[in-house]
Amino acid sequence: MVSLLDEEGDPGEHAVDPGAEGTSGGFVLSNGQHDEYRDEDTVPLEEALRIVGHLVGEGSWPPDASRAVDR
Repeated sequence: MVSLLDEEGDPGEHAVDPGAEGTSGGFVLSNGQHDEYRDEDTVPLEEALRIVGHLVGEGSWPPDASRAVDR
């Protein structure tokens, strides 16, 4: 899951895979919480790394990356 927040408490925006179906579990947060996400709200690792690289390098989302704004 790739999320971008403006500041603490910001609901932000996140990368999505519009054609994905189902859910994935097994995500364990540092506080021990186990999360499950809709597959549509996650992207494959290779795509996540590409998006993060662009965000860091260019300061913006790649123009071809699908995302949902949660604000």
